[in-house]
Amino acid sequence: MDLGLSGRRALVTGATKGIGRAVAEHFAQEGASVAICARSAPEVEATVAALRATGVVATGRALDVADGPALRAWVTEAAEELGGLDILIPNVSALAIGDDETSWVREFETDLMGTVRAVNAAMPFLEKSDAASIVIVASVSGREIDFAAGPYGTFKAALIHYAQGLAYQLARKHLFRGRRLAPHRAGKPLIVRHRDRAQPHRAHGQTRGDGTRRRVPRELGGKLHQRHQPGRGRCADPRRPVLKQPPPGARDNRGRAGPATSYRLRNG
Repeated sequence: MDLGLSGRRALVTGATKGIGRAVAEHFAQEGASVAICARSAPEVEATVAALRATGVVATGRALDVADGPALRAWVTEAAEELGGLDILIPNVSALAIGDDETSWVREFETDLMGTVRAVNAAMPFLEKSDAASIVIVASVSGREIDFAAGPYGTFKAALIHYAQGLAYQLARKHLFRGRRLAPHRAGKPLIVRHRDRAQPHRAHGQTRGDGTRRRVPRELGGKLHQRHQPGRGRCADPRRPVLKQPPPGARDNRGRAGPATSYRLRNG
């Protein structure tokens, strides 16, 4: 598969196992240079060797993304070693679902601040790229209340908001493509839910005019409520009722005939 990534330069945190490792390997298979990090030095060395075996430039370092100065220094050095940066994927999560204060602090420092610091450190390099992209790994737990609704779900929800804010703030520069990913839970096929206006959203919901999809609240029974809004090219909030065509002889509150948002039947 040719995804047009050959020659691109990607940085992935937490890339010695799981999603991060799979992403790094796929970049290498596509011909992209890759920089990775993780806490275990032996695992970093083994992963870098495996990536280099595919014939691409690969580099890595053992560090904890919760260590702000170490993370910022590594992002800068890795970008310089790769000759620039096109793609950033802050993937690491503390996976702390306990309700104790330690879990809340770990999630804040690792998931949220680890992402924010990586983005800020990479931004000077991404701004020089002609195809800059930041992919933030969130979770369905950031959108739905489940067993991980404590610190893990809370900070994944914060990352979703942060990614959306980045997309709006950087869109004016015409150099940024932002995505947030929500992989399904373990034990299910790895289907990525994304929010990218250039591609359709695969999750259940209704299709907007721009190709994305809106999730439908379960309270509505999963029905698709579509309501056109002229000039906007997308469906309105699915929770709003669908306006029906008024019956023959109907007039609005001002006595005018024809379709209207509110109407009354003519007496007699």
